[in-house]
Amino acid sequence: MTTRSRGPLAGFGWLTQGISVGYRHPRPMLGGAAFMVLACLLPSLVTLPMQFHSVSTGAPLSPATFGGIMVVSLLIGLLVVPLYAGYLQVVDAAERGLPVRARDVFKPYRQGEALRLIGYGLAMIVVYVALFGIVIAATGRGIGRWYAQALAAQASHQPPPTALPDGFGITVALLMLAGLFMMGFYAISLGQVALRGRSVFGAIGDGLVGALKNLLPLLVFALSAILVWIVVAIALAIAVLVLTLLAKLISPWLVFVVIVPFYIALFLAMFSVMFGVMYHLWRDVCDDDITSDMAPAIAA
Repeated sequence: MTTRSRGPLAGFGWLTQGISVGYRHPRPMLGGAAFMVLACLLPSLVTLPMQFHSVSTGAPLSPATFGGIMVVSLLIGLLVVPLYAGYLQVVDAAERGLPVRARDVFKPYRQGEALRLIGYGLAMIVVYVALFGIVIAATGRGIGRWYAQALAAQASHQPPPTALPDGFGITVALLMLAGLFMMGFYAISLGQVALRGRSVFGAIGDGLVGALKNLLPLLVFALSAILVWIVVAIALAIAVLVLTLLAKLISPWLVFVVIVPFYIALFLAMFSVMFGVMYHLWRDVCDDDITSDMAPAIAA
């Protein structure tokens, strides 16, 4: 399968295109995002009652209960992977001008593609664990022991260790670099397995090569996203301040009536932008149907 290397400014293009998708196709994008958010909340409906019970009784979670929560979250998370692919298919259909509905996010289940996509999710967990293990091995075992202590403290509702281990700074830097790589890797591989019917290992190979070829535009995308988020955060802070002042002058209920729907809409929009960016990243790097005004590609 052919992958392309894009210029640095392609990263900024992925961000702008991802933002514009929701505005150009609001019904399927925001409606599909609502289904996705509900599906992503399913693990919390199972695990939160257990955690609340532990907090209310003051007894720490037993290792068996903590392990059970992790297993349930993992299993439900794997069942949601086909919906990620379905939502990416919704984005693809909307961008190509094909008829599409929000509930098409469930199409992979209806078309019998769920098992292959769940297998892809399992393979990605292995990749994530392997990459995390490589980073820990490169920075020393002290990080691993510190992380295990932090997890144990969280499970028993104790404060985490205060002293940072040696090599913490370099570990954070390597994890940020790994996260940047995995962002491109996941977008490309999910696009290949969801939109081109590639095998799990074929899609993972395409994601590996495509992400390595496009590290520079991925870096530009990350920097652009940080700047945009700063602007959005400032605008949100101003809006919340104005609403708080109005609530004091009129009624405190105004905050709930206005700000809750606003935050829900913002969350759905962020979900739409995230998958819009993933789709355009994949399309720019792998898809054969690209527009002529894009930067020249370097075929693999």
